[in-house]
Amino acid sequence: MKSHRNRVKIIFILVSLLFLFGTRIASADIGSKKLFYVDSSHDATQRYNVTAVLVATSNRAYFYIDEQFWNFSSQKDVLTSLGLLGNEFDNKIYPTLTNIFGSEWNPGIDNDSKITILIEPMSGDAGGYFRTNDEYQKIQVTDSNEREMIYINSKYILDKNLKAFVAHEFTHLITFNQKNKKYGVEEDTWLNEARAEYSPTLLGYDDVYDGSYLETRVQDFSEQPTGSLIDWQGTKYDYAKVNLFIHYLVDQYGLSVLVDSLQSPKTGIDSINYALQKEGAKEDFYQVFTNWTIAVLINDCTYGSRYCYLNKNLQNFYLVPQINFLPLVGNTTLTVSDTSKSWAANWYKIISGGGGTLKFHFEGDPQVAFNVTYITKNQSGAYTVKSLVLDKLGKGDFYVDNFGNDIASLFIIPYLKGDDGGVSDNYFHSFSWSSSMTRQDSSTDNINKLLVIIDDLKKQIAAILAKKQVVINNQSSNCSQINNNLSLGMSGGDVTCLQQFLKGQGPTIYPEGLVTGSFGNLTAAAVIRFQEKYASIILAPIGLSKGTGYVGNQTRMKINQILNGG
Repeated sequence: MKSHRNRVKIIFILVSLLFLFGTRIASADIGSKKLFYVDSSHDATQRYNVTAVLVATSNRAYFYIDEQFWNFSSQKDVLTSLGLLGNEFDNKIYPTLTNIFGSEWNPGIDNDSKITILIEPMSGDAGGYFRTNDEYQKIQVTDSNEREMIYINSKYILDKNLKAFVAHEFTHLITFNQKNKKYGVEEDTWLNEARAEYSPTLLGYDDVYDGSYLETRVQDFSEQPTGSLIDWQGTKYDYAKVNLFIHYLVDQYGLSVLVDSLQSPKTGIDSINYALQKEGAKEDFYQVFTNWTIAVLINDCTYGSRYCYLNKNLQNFYLVPQINFLPLVGNTTLTVSDTSKSWAANWYKIISGGGGTLKFHFEGDPQVAFNVTYITKNQSGAYTVKSLVLDKLGKGDFYVDNFGNDIASLFIIPYLKGDDGGVSDNYFHSFSWSSSMTRQDSSTDNINKLLVIIDDLKKQIAAILAKKQVVINNQSSNCSQINNNLSLGMSGGDVTCLQQFLKGQGPTIYPEGLVTGSFGNLTAAAVIRFQEKYASIILAPIGLSKGTGYVGNQTRMKINQILNGG
């Protein structure tokens, strides 16, 4: 009995040690396979697990690739790309980010100093993701892979921004250790993503702006700048907002603000305020956000040292506001009513060809605190920045004299301060412009004013069209071959090429013939028809009889063969 009790005690101690210190990953050989849990919401075919092959290792990382993708990929090119990535990770990404932000959990739950990088086909344009599940024992989280690991979209395996995506996701791994493990707190998603968004710039990957990670975020922000900074929905516009904000924050207050906020027990806005105070800044998050909303509009240090970006790639960036035009003469009133979430700014521009006095009136929900900045721009292009003081009922007014004469345009930036109400709550606000414009100038003067206004509008329209054309050109280029696996929900150049190809197959395959660049249900249905037309070549070799709508390696091979005259 005593011997039995001793054995039970020993087993209990071993299990406890296993729980506390983890199990070291068994040495794996190149070519060995492992089943991994994955996030089905990110996986291209909504799988919950994938079988992956260990194809490469470096001093700091294991590189696993989804078996299906690996078998039909250009393996030589993939291995070359991973060799470069492994060297970059070992010698730049890992040492730079850990020296600045602190270490990931090392040796971690798996008692192994290397991290695992799993490359798998993902839906949409996501670069990758990180799962906190993997940092817990299976006894706590059943779908844990029990490793320090990140997941990368196979779509970018040969893309120049691959290292930027790895840097982004590795930053999340560091954050888990610095917040969750060290302090037992969960970082606010928006700030967690913001730090990760800054890592590619920190590593110098955005130094060459054309085609960079940063350029993509600027384009997305320009397309849709509104919406809450902190109410995270996971769209590309959310990433763009936090990216442009965090670049401004670091430009103005230094990288130490990001580091100090990470290495504190506070999270989100509280951690930023803590870091600002530690660095001796006069402003808090509220004032920083206010100044940022001004900086993205005028981006000129001449009118305030905080009203600009210092990053050389952002010094020529300007947000295009919503334009409202007042007529040359007569009484005019324009009213806008809307709801707003915390830390969600809107930018409005008012111009007129007449001359007179403009009155602005604002009303916000009295339960919360709105901030309203207004900026005038005179005929010589000089700005004047002011704040509208609201009364206890959330109302306020101001007047602009000589509007349309000395004052060329007016900009309004209202937003709801987030220290009131919940993050996702919507609060009512409205504002109106009223004017009495008179024609005091000669017809020639008025015509010249109109020409200036028209020229201003043309420039802004041209800027918007230019950005759209870049996207169109990127989507429609290289249509002699489809380079990536495609599935429902994805978008981009390969999807455009696919749709053009399917359209060329005739109405029996793709009767709608739409070429939108977005992989929707009609495109999926067309793919299924194509797969079943060539079932013996596409479906039979992988044991299928019906089309799936997923453009995998077999389907791509047949499409590319036809595209190239085969």
